Amino acid sequence: MSGFMKNLWLFLIPVVFLWSFSKAKHPYHVGSVEINYNTKSKTFEVTGRFFLDDLENALSKKYGKPFHFNDPAYKVRLNEALKDYCAAYFKLKSDNRFLKVNYVGYQEDSESVEVYLESEQSDSPKKVETAVSFLYNLFDDQMNIVHIIVNNARKSEKLTYPNRYLFREF
Repeated sequence: MSGFMKNLWLFLIPVVFLWSFSKAKHPYHVGSVEINYNTKSKTFEVTGRFFLDDLENALSKKYGKPFHFNDPAYKVRLNEALKDYCAAYFKLKSDNRFLKVNYVGYQEDSESVEVYLESEQSDSPKKVETAVSFLYNLFDDQMNIVHIIVNNARKSEKLTYPNRYLFREF
C-alpha cells in the first residue's frame, strides 16, 4: 500500500468512527404523544415527549435561529417557538369538531423535553381524530407513538413519517 493510501486510511477510519458514534446517541427518531381526556375539566390534556436535541434542531430548522433547552436565556424564545410549533404540527378533533389547543408549557431534563398542551372543553367524545407530525420537518424516518385515552380506554398507534393522521372511536 502506498504512503498516500495508508495516510488516507488513517484519516478516514477516525472520521468514520466519530461520525458513527455521533449517530449512536439515539439512532431511532421517536417521540410519544399522550392525549388524555379529563372527564372533570372536559378537556384533552396532551403531553409530547421528545429527545431534547431533536426538538432543539427541529425548532432551529423551522425558525432559522438557535434554541437551547437547559439555558435560562432561551426560555422566553423557547416558549414562543413551542407555542407556534405545536399549533403547526398538532391538530385535534372531537366528534367531527376541531378543538382549539392551547400551549401550556414545557419541562426538560438533560436528555428529553415534555411539552404540555390542553384543549378547549368538549363533551365526552365518541370519536377522536388527530394529526401529529412533530419532528417531521427534521427527519424523514420520524416515528411518533400516539396514545389516546378516553374514559380509561387506551388506544395506541405508531405513526411513521409521512403518516400523521389517527382516528379512534370510543
